[in-house]
Amino acid sequence: KDVLGLWMQETEGAHHWMGVFDELRQRGVEDVLFVSMDGVSGLADGLRAIFPDAVAQRCLVHLVRNSCKYVPSKDMKAFCRDARAFYGAPSLSACRAAFADFSEAWARYPGAVATWERSMAEVERLFSYGPDVRRVMYTTNAVESVNASFRKVVRRGCFPDEDAVMKLLYLRVKELYSRWGEGCHQPGWARVRNQLLCDEG
Repeated sequence: KDVLGLWMQETEGAHHWMGVFDELRQRGVEDVLFVSMDGVSGLADGLRAIFPDAVAQRCLVHLVRNSCKYVPSKDMKAFCRDARAFYGAPSLSACRAAFADFSEAWARYPGAVATWERSMAEVERLFSYGPDVRRVMYTTNAVESVNASFRKVVRRGCFPDEDAVMKLLYLRVKELYSRWGEGCHQPGWARVRNQLLCDEG
């Protein structure tokens, strides 16, 4: 785990994200393999402008939330269970079979099924990688937890300027590093690295 930088911008778009990734490249980042994102405007385009071979992967947790907007609360638990059956399947063929079953079973909620139909290319792409890599790629939860931590500290009051906010966020990052421990290792990272090496071969 690492926080590579803090950027403050009123609007997001490809130009902003291109600037972020260009700054990272100038600071020494040689390559980006994957970026897991939640549909942020312009992020994928800005990423590919600087790192053309990078894979921008939609966060499946956000897709679950988006599809659940079309499902009544009484069916939510069963719907999420059936969705997990295809995006968490052990293989691409199992994913496709489970998605066919899912589409038929939940056809009464066409908006929910259509959300997944539009995103199946993203889901299927995950199966090009090993299970531990997929587990890291399919969600932005690690980033979301950092953002939630930031929101806690900025919610406490007013700030005279952006510098004051940035200083507070910097102190929060230092606190997060102390919580993450030495090396800030992601659990199971050794398996992820080995699977990435196999995928390269």
